[in-house]
Amino acid sequence: MRMRIGCRLRYRLTQPTPLIAMLNVHYSRFGDLERADYLVTHPSVPLESYRDGFGNWCTRMVAPAGDFTLSTDGIFRDTGLPDPTATEAAQHAVQDLPFETLVYLLGSRYCDTDLLSEEAWRLFENTPTGWARVQAICDFVHSSVSFDYMQASATRTASETLAGRNGVCRDFAHLAIAFCRCLNIPARYCTGYLSEFGQPKPHPPDDFAAWMEVFLGGRWWVFDPRNNSRRVGRILIAHGRDAADVPLTQTFGPNTLTQFDVWTWDAEDNPAEAPSGSRN
Repeated sequence: MRMRIGCRLRYRLTQPTPLIAMLNVHYSRFGDLERADYLVTHPSVPLESYRDGFGNWCTRMVAPAGDFTLSTDGIFRDTGLPDPTATEAAQHAVQDLPFETLVYLLGSRYCDTDLLSEEAWRLFENTPTGWARVQAICDFVHSSVSFDYMQASATRTASETLAGRNGVCRDFAHLAIAFCRCLNIPARYCTGYLSEFGQPKPHPPDDFAAWMEVFLGGRWWVFDPRNNSRRVGRILIAHGRDAADVPLTQTFGPNTLTQFDVWTWDAEDNPAEAPSGSRN
């Protein structure tokens, strides 16, 4: 399956503003790009790239005052298969976990495990461990929290999502991640593209999505408490402890977002020219 993927973000800036963007496909999927999703800016500015502490590809720049646009546009080759399933995947004892997974057992900015531990054990103590327990968490979050774009909040924590019972995909992910960590299951936050292939129409406007990965049976597995289904066309951009680690853009000064477009289309139906400008 060939997918055209990309985004266009336009800002209005009152002064030259340092900016970090995290908009390129994760290195673990880079080999699946038929046409690289180069980061393009208008107007052109010097770009400098680096990997952060989680291995995500980041690009820093100084955006000039006025209108400033960031965009990517690539062709991605996907298997066309849904997210893998392994219902037999077992939970590891904490002492047997690889060192690099231990950070994903700890509380973080949005996953306030100290406030949720007692509730997590009350809700899920009697569920089978491993895959079944994670699925029980996703079932609970999916059924207990209402999705509502109008209720989006940049500061909502997992415990606040549980109390308010509404939010957007990042809130679903934060709550499920926090519950997993309370139960000694490493869980990390993921952001990226999620296509609507195979989903009933009418499709909602394309957007970036948030989900989680949990460490079971010696590897990381995708779970999606927002949609609570195995989906086709899920493409990782970045992962970290929670949304604070993987902002799509981080601006260091006042700004107004004036345009936000995301696309995950069938490349055969939507041929397009790549944008022009600075490339990274």
